Amino acid sequence: MAISRLLLISVLGLTLASACGSDDALDSDEAARRLYLGLDGSIEDSLNLGFDGYNAASSANIDPQTAPGLDTGTLTITGQVDKGNSTNKEMRLHVGMVEFSDGVLTIPTADGNDTLTIDLTYDTSTTQADQPYLHLSLRNVPTGDFTGELTGLYHVSGDLAGDVTLNLTMAGTLADGGNGTVIRAVGSTTITGTATSGDGVYTVNLTR
Repeated sequence: MAISRLLLISVLGLTLASACGSDDALDSDEAARRLYLGLDGSIEDSLNLGFDGYNAASSANIDPQTAPGLDTGTLTITGQVDKGNSTNKEMRLHVGMVEFSDGVLTIPTADGNDTLTIDLTYDTSTTQADQPYLHLSLRNVPTGDFTGELTGLYHVSGDLAGDVTLNLTMAGTLADGGNGTVIRAVGSTTITGTATSGDGVYTVNLTR
């Protein structure tokens, strides 16, 4: 999993610099980009865990769905899903993190001429209502499409420290996962929006 994430980051051309003495002079937009990058792999994990919870649910409340960071900590998805008879469904989920880190990430520099590393750890509020909110609207299940939003605050420590707020929208195609389940079609999900830290803003535009 770690190798595939790093390759994906390289393909996307996301930018990161290593933590060193010069980090004190980072401009705010670059800092926001770095804070997003350490979180990037968890976005897809959050989506996948949401669909896992939806498929396993027998009532509105899903059982907590968890995944480990590649290095430390856990990601937990909780919340409610619509299990009615309609082919249109809703997921109202929360993203919880405890000491979540994918470890040292190596990615290209802004000009693509070098590689740099960073190591960041993420936490969220332990109160569900204050955690990042992941809302998904599914249409024409199981082979239609979906839209959604991921919004909220993540606390960051490690090579950089502070908070980053995500304001993301997403859209993608659904696929029949068999045995009454629904999944995301591979490579069909677009994610756009911003990651903001202080005065810095990083524009997100990628496909999963």
